[in-house]
Amino acid sequence: MIELHHPDQLWWPDAGLRKRDAVDYYREIAPTLLPHLHDRPLTLKRHYTGPRSPFAWIKDAPADLPEWIRVSPQPAKSRRGAPVRYVVVDSVDALLWLVDWGCIDFHAWTSRIDRPDRPDYVLFDLDPHGVGFAQVAEAALLLRDALEALELRGAVKTTGGEGLHVHVPIERRHGYEEVRGFTRMVAGALVRVSGGLVTGERSPSRRYGVYVDTKMNGHGQQVVAPYSVRPLPSAPVAAPVAWEELDGLDPLDLTLRTVPDRIRRLGDLLTSPPRAQRLRS
Repeated sequence: MIELHHPDQLWWPDAGLRKRDAVDYYREIAPTLLPHLHDRPLTLKRHYTGPRSPFAWIKDAPADLPEWIRVSPQPAKSRRGAPVRYVVVDSVDALLWLVDWGCIDFHAWTSRIDRPDRPDYVLFDLDPHGVGFAQVAEAALLLRDALEALELRGAVKTTGGEGLHVHVPIERRHGYEEVRGFTRMVAGALVRVSGGLVTGERSPSRRYGVYVDTKMNGHGQQVVAPYSVRPLPSAPVAAPVAWEELDGLDPLDLTLRTVPDRIRRLGDLLTSPPRAQRLRS
C-alpha cells in the first residue's frame, strides 16, 4: 500500500480536484494504462506541489525511488554512451508512488527496453497554429485516409490540449531513421493535398494551419502516454477516441472525472499491444 502525502492538496482549484482524486483516477484506470507503459523507459516530469507548481524533467531514477520499482539503464548519446537509469512502471504501486512523488502525467518512449532502437509505433503529432480543434480533426481524418491508402491502420488520441496524436502500430523491424523518414514523407504529402490546411512551415512564428510534427519519432524521445492527466486547469486527459468522435468533439470534455466511465463503456480505444504492421512507402 502506497503512503499518500498531502492527499488534500488542491491540485486543480477550478475543478475542485485534489491530489487524492488524481491518485484514485490512476488506481482505477491502471489496468488500462499499464500495458501502454509496460517495458518502456520513462522520462519523469515532477511537479513539486501540484500542476501549477514548478517542475523538473528527470531522466535518471531519483535517489529516493524504492528498490522495488524497476530501472533500466540505457546508453545516451548526450552522455557519450554512458547509461541513463530510466524508471520503468510495471505495477499499480509503482504508478501510484510516482503520482504521489509529483508525476501528474507520464512520458514514455515509442520503443521498449529489450529493443530500444526499434519503436513499436509511429507517432504523428498534429499541432495547431492559428486554427481551432475542428481544423486539427479535419487534418487527422485526412491523415487517416492517407494511411489507409498505404494499407496502414492508425488510432487517434487527444493530447489534453488542442492537438491530436495519431499512433500507427508497426512491426519492430524499422529503425528510428526509417520511421522518421516515413513520417516526413506522409507529412509532406498532406501539405501538398490539403489546400493549406496542413502546413510544412519550419518556423513556429510563421506557421498557420496544422503542423504535423515528426520529431518525437527518435531514440530517447518521449510521448505523453494515453490516459495521462495533464497539468492544465480542468484536469484534461490525453484520451484515445474513435475516429467518428472527432466531428464536434471538445477535447476538454475528456477529463479525470469523465474518462474512467468511457473506459468502462468503450474499453481501450488504443488497444495495447496492437496489431503490428509493416511500413509502406
